[in-house]
Amino acid sequence: MSKPHTIAVLGLGRMGTAIATRLADHDWNVVGWTRSGRTAGAVETTGDPNAAVAKADITLLALFDGAACQQVVDHVRGSLRAGAVVLNTSTIAPAEATRLARQLGPSYVHAPVLGSVPAAAAGALQILAAADQDALDRVRPVLEALGTVRRIDKASTAAALKLVANNSLAGAVLALRDSLRQADALGLPRAQALDILELGQLGGLVSRKRSFLTNQPAAATAEFTIGALVKDMALLAAASNTPLRSAVGLIADTPAGQQADIAVAATVPAVDDAVLEPLRAYIRGHATGDPAHFRDAFLPTAHIEGIRDGAFAPWGLDEYCALFHGHPAPDEPIRSRRIDSVDVLGTVATATMTLWHGADTFTDIFLLVRVDDGWRIANKAYHRHSSVAGLPT
Repeated sequence: MSKPHTIAVLGLGRMGTAIATRLADHDWNVVGWTRSGRTAGAVETTGDPNAAVAKADITLLALFDGAACQQVVDHVRGSLRAGAVVLNTSTIAPAEATRLARQLGPSYVHAPVLGSVPAAAAGALQILAAADQDALDRVRPVLEALGTVRRIDKASTAAALKLVANNSLAGAVLALRDSLRQADALGLPRAQALDILELGQLGGLVSRKRSFLTNQPAAATAEFTIGALVKDMALLAAASNTPLRSAVGLIADTPAGQQADIAVAATVPAVDDAVLEPLRAYIRGHATGDPAHFRDAFLPTAHIEGIRDGAFAPWGLDEYCALFHGHPAPDEPIRSRRIDSVDVLGTVATATMTLWHGADTFTDIFLLVRVDDGWRIANKAYHRHSSVAGLPT
């Protein structure tokens, strides 16, 4: 199959530049355009996207989001050559992919890619391609120069699969972050911890991102930014109407900078002790039976709610404190508590704790707020798993 004569690459960010350079290195005639006016090394660029697509057999989109794709397509659609194919490698929402497929018809190929800039430069992307067979055949030589092609039935399905794949990446970044935080808490040298993590399930991520995990972030060029991944997680949450812990965790960690590589999110230190203090006061209240610790932990307006003796039981703080009488439970030496997770979002936070109280196991969910004198618990809801009536929690 002969190569198309000219490919217009619209969008010369990190990925667009890597794609355009890869194709030019494989002897395609590539002309690039970007709204920022950025150039792409040896690739010819133009300030007019209409001029680029007017002479292109394939127009390849490598844009940040669905809104950018729609805006650019609307702008250049009248300049597309008869029979030209629009090949969209951008990560967008399923509904946005469906809309573009309907607008452009059989000349549209939706082909989001798995892999970052190094994979594009090496021709090692995994490409999820949804298109009519004729259009796919026409762009296949281009796609195969970039990586491995996987045929997908619909544009919306390809878009959804890309978002799900990126969610797994976000989860891996958060798992790596948690592992590094635990290593820091245990006083382990960062390099030694990374050596061992590289041998396990996170090994591929650690190996690819080691420079970001050990050097100053400014010392390396981002391959896939925190901002881009947070955008993808927002698209997935909106499309699925399902909450994502990975999205919350990454958004909470963006002080490192939206343009930082995603690996930098794994190096953000554990939450400040100030957020943990009301949770520790709550634990002290259980350990001692002294209600003063609960008054230190909770706002005066707080409520505690859950199922008790088969019925929903809401308490105000005074009612809750009245359940404790100033002395530890008889079996306190064998009781234990653990803070499982804390997610901070500006001036609010959520936390989960597990308490093992004899035959009873409690899962406590907290909403915390930052007030003038520090953090306090605003509300608590709990689940009790027990076969024996236990002491209050």
